[in-house]
Amino acid sequence: MAPLPTKPSTPRLSEAARHLKIPSGIVTTGWPAVEAKAAEVGIEYDWWQKAAGRITLGKRADGKYAATVGGVVWSVPRQVGKTFTVGSMLVMLCLIFPKLKVVWTAHRTRTCTNTFRAMQSLVKSGKIAPHVANIRVANGEQEITFKNGSVIMFGAREQGFGRGIDEVDIEVFDEAQILTIRALEDMVAATNQARNPHGALLFFIGTPPRPIDPGEAFADKRRQALDGEDDLFYLELAADDDADPDDRKQWAKANLSYPKRTPLESMRRLRKNLPSVEAWKREALGIWDQAAESLVMPAWPDCYTELEPSRPASIAIAVSVDRAWSSIGACSTQGHLGSVLRARGTDWVVAEAQRIQSEYRIPVIIAGRGPAASLIDPLTEAGVDIVVADVNDYQTACADLFDRVATGSVSHGNYDDLNDAVAAAAWTTGDRRVWTRKKADVSMLEAVTLALWGSNQLVDAEPSAFYL
Repeated sequence: MAPLPTKPSTPRLSEAARHLKIPSGIVTTGWPAVEAKAAEVGIEYDWWQKAAGRITLGKRADGKYAATVGGVVWSVPRQVGKTFTVGSMLVMLCLIFPKLKVVWTAHRTRTCTNTFRAMQSLVKSGKIAPHVANIRVANGEQEITFKNGSVIMFGAREQGFGRGIDEVDIEVFDEAQILTIRALEDMVAATNQARNPHGALLFFIGTPPRPIDPGEAFADKRRQALDGEDDLFYLELAADDDADPDDRKQWAKANLSYPKRTPLESMRRLRKNLPSVEAWKREALGIWDQAAESLVMPAWPDCYTELEPSRPASIAIAVSVDRAWSSIGACSTQGHLGSVLRARGTDWVVAEAQRIQSEYRIPVIIAGRGPAASLIDPLTEAGVDIVVADVNDYQTACADLFDRVATGSVSHGNYDDLNDAVAAAAWTTGDRRVWTRKKADVSMLEAVTLALWGSNQLVDAEPSAFYL
């Protein structure tokens, strides 16, 4: 076993990181074997990846990973290379240790599928391919099996993946900013019977959570690190809290791969397409919110559920005040709210509402006044069965949603469009308030508000959830 180097990489990482917590007692590391195996297949790591890898696989005198108890926690912005670094490291470990069992989870199915595809490309290439026994691509059962018995399994937490798997040696919580304490408790037990002689490893990798994200597990790991808790490796790459969002020196401070591996145009593209300066600071600059943002419905994050929905009971249409965006939201009779589709303009709305109603035979709700009212005639002419909510109905709907969120009698699946709308919403003034925007489009919130109201009108509907 090679001794843990004291120079030059670790000091450089400590200088570059916003926060760095290294477990005590590290005397050796398994990283040189990983780096050597990677070199055999043509992978060369940057300095920060080498430094982070040495600490991640650092071992104490008993041969156990120093982070086996608290885990490996990386708060790293987008486009730095955290997924490739961890993913390629795990592939090398699978080649080194026969029968190693790895579970990779993300909150979203899309994120997990994208990671699985990237890992497929990696293991199919060059000198790794001869070591691969099988690649299973079926949704919900995606996995890479190696000829030495090692396996990497992929799945989304929102679909319930990970529960019931045992004898796991390494578990990765990707999108750790969307990870509840309950989900963590459900899945950590899988490593209780890890067979790796150096102990199990838990990876928590993500970007700073939004105020509306159920990110208590990730935030708790950060608090532990900042409080000096031992037994975990915490790496936080971030710009300064007061950074000018367009200061490219701050870009380089947060993103250690810029501009060598992440070119200027990639950063500019991300800057242009993120919805707000706050999102840019979190996603691209790694800056954690110093205080939770005030939400119009403070209990909204607590209504998140990972239960898989199936069918809608009603859908509703809303249009932003500038008519730049339209949204279709849905609700089940059990009060599960979700984003169906949010897109630019209004020209797509009638056809999509017609398609959904034809398939599911459910009402389409729309407000009789406001930006969406112009769609009433086109919807009627297209044969869509609509229910028009008047001003009093909408006021009642807003109050009902607020009350039901406060009491936890509705749920949502942490849909980005819907979360962003809640974060951007405020109350109008007056005796009977309705949603208004404080900084961005809130049409998806308006849509699910009306969809919930619509589902309450369905006295004879069969109980169902929705999934479009």
